[in-house]
Amino acid sequence: MSGSIRVLVCGGGIAGNAVALQLLRAGIDTTVVERANAPRPGGQAVDLRGPSREVAERMGLMPGIARHRLDERGMVFVDARGRGRARMPAEMFGGEGFIADIEISRGDLNRVLLDEIAALPAESGVLDYRYGDWIEELTQDDRTVRVRFASGASSGFDLVIGADGLNSSTRAQVFGPREQFVEYLGAYIGFFTIPTPPGTGLETGWVGVYPVPGSTVAVRPDPNPATSMAILSTRIPADDSLRGDTAAQQRLIRDRLAGSGWVVPSILEATAQAPDFYFDEVARVRMPRWSRGRVVLLGDAACCGSPMTGMGTALAITGAYLLAGELAASPADHTRAFDRYEELLRPLVTEIQKGTEQQVRLRHPETARGVRMTLAVLGALTSRPLHPLRVALTRLIGKQREYPLPEYPR
Repeated sequence: MSGSIRVLVCGGGIAGNAVALQLLRAGIDTTVVERANAPRPGGQAVDLRGPSREVAERMGLMPGIARHRLDERGMVFVDARGRGRARMPAEMFGGEGFIADIEISRGDLNRVLLDEIAALPAESGVLDYRYGDWIEELTQDDRTVRVRFASGASSGFDLVIGADGLNSSTRAQVFGPREQFVEYLGAYIGFFTIPTPPGTGLETGWVGVYPVPGSTVAVRPDPNPATSMAILSTRIPADDSLRGDTAAQQRLIRDRLAGSGWVVPSILEATAQAPDFYFDEVARVRMPRWSRGRVVLLGDAACCGSPMTGMGTALAITGAYLLAGELAASPADHTRAFDRYEELLRPLVTEIQKGTEQQVRLRHPETARGVRMTLAVLGALTSRPLHPLRVALTRLIGKQREYPLPEYPR
């Protein structure tokens, strides 16, 4: 099939590399443009939940994932003195709770995908991977998509896949301004690598979570015991001045968490020196359609459910599998392929995006009394007497995650 259509993938993250891998396996020539100058290492832990586990199996990713799988055994909620108030092992709720039973860093999962791309046989589609570049201008007609890149190069493609995240420039150019589709859910989230704080009181493989009024602080151990990942979220009104201003973002974190207990002082001290500081809105993307003409969106660009759902990676990998499978099945009829991709994925997205505003509120109690109540409820929920309730919740979660995944030729 090589040479039948040329596809441009905008974004070299998990969604972009997953769809590129499957397109190349189908013999479809694929160009990937990634704004960063190299693959981004590390990053937040991501989960394989729901249908994404089966997709990862079918794509042959599980051996690589197993090599990089994080040793995350569960989550423990702590108070200001670091005392554990509620423990949630990874296997609780059938591996679909706050901590999934398969966790891997975003950078490592991306590396697994890139390794699979590098190992493709010669008969695969032709790959053109361009780091440090992005789309400056995009126009399309009934026959082609003309793209001018930041590097100055111009090319024509049969199809363009926008896999460039929550703040997708592809979406803005083709579908309209960000404000039409991105819904702020009332909080901001940041994560970054820090030296492992002394006195966390955490056992090996356990993530510590410390709720304070209006915010939540978590420390996730890295494979290297000397470092950890700090994860901070805070509930405030939307503030456009924070976008792209790292100094203002870090100042907000310090102001919101000043005077907090546990290991927060150590985290705040390390914030300015973090090599991989990330901070953005907790937001949801809702669109009436994910395709227009010869351009289609994938992953967070199309249907971000917010980090609170824990399903961003699942949607990215599952969506990539479905989109590539449908394009391979109908390379001469992209409209049918795009429609079928959306028909298959839309029900899962709708289910995942339900109740995300309530999740934000529940995870960020506004008062000290609310924090105490949250810890008490979590302690009760994870206690032995409520085991039958946890069993019922596990069955409910499993039913919600049922998804009819179609088979495509290998």
